[in-house]
Amino acid sequence: MDTAEVILSVLVVVIIIVSLLSNILVLICFLYNPEIRKQVPGLFNLNLTFCNLLLTVSNMPLTLVGLVSKAQPGGDGFCQIVGFLETFLSTNSMLSMAALSIDRWIAVVFPLRYHSKMRHKDAAFVLGYTWAHSMSFSTVATCLSWVGYHRLYASCTLSNPRASSRTQFVVFTVFFHSFTFLLSFIVLCVTYLKVLKVARFHCKRIDVITMQTLVLLVDIHPSVRQRCLEEQKRRRQRATRKISTFIGTFMLCFAPYVITRIVELFPAVPINPHWGIVSKCLAYSKAACDPFVYSLLRHQYKKTCTDIINRLLKRSSLNASGRGQENQVNSIPTD
Repeated sequence: MDTAEVILSVLVVVIIIVSLLSNILVLICFLYNPEIRKQVPGLFNLNLTFCNLLLTVSNMPLTLVGLVSKAQPGGDGFCQIVGFLETFLSTNSMLSMAALSIDRWIAVVFPLRYHSKMRHKDAAFVLGYTWAHSMSFSTVATCLSWVGYHRLYASCTLSNPRASSRTQFVVFTVFFHSFTFLLSFIVLCVTYLKVLKVARFHCKRIDVITMQTLVLLVDIHPSVRQRCLEEQKRRRQRATRKISTFIGTFMLCFAPYVITRIVELFPAVPINPHWGIVSKCLAYSKAACDPFVYSLLRHQYKKTCTDIINRLLKRSSLNASGRGQENQVNSIPTD
């Protein structure tokens, strides 16, 4: 292994550890907090966490094995199963992010009708579509033997070693990425930009009220006035930063891999083998980013994590004090 391959191997290990721990923490928060379970977005987050966890334990370690050994991990049948999972889980996670963006759009643009428009059965219907959509592409690719070990990515993924079906594979690949990556990206942009538009409108209304209040309060201290103006600026930037994070992480993680898959369809264009692994690592890194982007940085999840930690510390302190009292009792001399 050269230096680049060692660095990429370490990167895959880091992604596996971060993704595993962060997604398990999201799952623990979901099981611990009944309020999170009652909310409709919690179902989408649960589905996204489920896909990320399965991808972490089933595909990432085998990519690491393929990268280190430079050979296919397991037999052809095993690799087809893993490739089927990779196609299904990556598609399902993208569509789950699109579903979350639609949920946020309805909540912000139609706040009074949100509970009638997005109920649990509506969320279950959306999740059913994401599973059917993901299953259809994965099944077609597996049945046509377009899933196998790909040396460029050191992974069991979409691959077509047969020249006789090259045209059909090209059409399927373009169609697949158009209705997974591109469709999800368009939904993210349309919904979140509408959310940003509504958020900026409300920020302007709040800013007008704040400025009118500051004008009326002529005796207000300059430091208080300055803090109010700074809060206005932070409020405007907060919504933009959140929307940029949602769309930016999606593009940063998935776009290089999808573009590489499209460029790969043209045999005349050479692709550096190290870049193939890097693009795959970026796609994997989305599973490590999602828990923070969609869950753990939110106030409700932070509070739940704090409650869990406090409960564990309280229990450990009670156990320690109980053991201390028991030791004191045992140390009392008996006649």
